[in-house]
Amino acid sequence: MANSKQARKRAIQAVARNKHLSAQRSRYRTAIKSVRKAVLAGDKEVAQKTYQKAQSVIDSMADKGVLHKNAAARHKTRLVASIKAMA
Repeated sequence: MANSKQARKRAIQAVARNKHLSAQRSRYRTAIKSVRKAVLAGDKEVAQKTYQKAQSVIDSMADKGVLHKNAAARHKTRLVASIKAMA
């Protein structure tokens, strides 16, 4: 329990930050899932279009610090590899 005014403020800020970052992570995960779903469906054209949207979301998360830049690069590489493997 926060006893000082500063600690109470930090607790409130932590809750707000957690809520915001949770929404950002959810958006990122949904983007990845949509690409994987298109790959499993076997539709390469749709997979490429969803990848382009997902790529911007992943880059955005890396820029904001929600996701490490190397993790973002790894996810993008694996998604591209799965799309290329469809041919």
